[in-house]
Amino acid sequence: MEQSTNDYIVVKAKDQGVQVIGLTRGQDTKFHHTEKLDRNEVLICQFTDHTSAIKIRGKAVVMTKYGTVETDQ
Repeated sequence: MEQSTNDYIVVKAKDQGVQVIGLTRGQDTKFHHTEKLDRNEVLICQFTDHTSAIKIRGKAVVMTKYGTVETDQ
């Protein structure tokens, strides 16, 4: 069973076609999951034993326990 770190982020798309990409842990970082969001769609992403990083392409608002960040376009 996969353990989570309970850390998560919320991504809200400000434009069409925002990409949210999950990256693996380990020696070689690889893409393992991709989601495409339309304007105003929200995705909640959780970090797990398998997911070490999340990459966001496009104009979006990213909310974490550390604060809120808006991507530049």
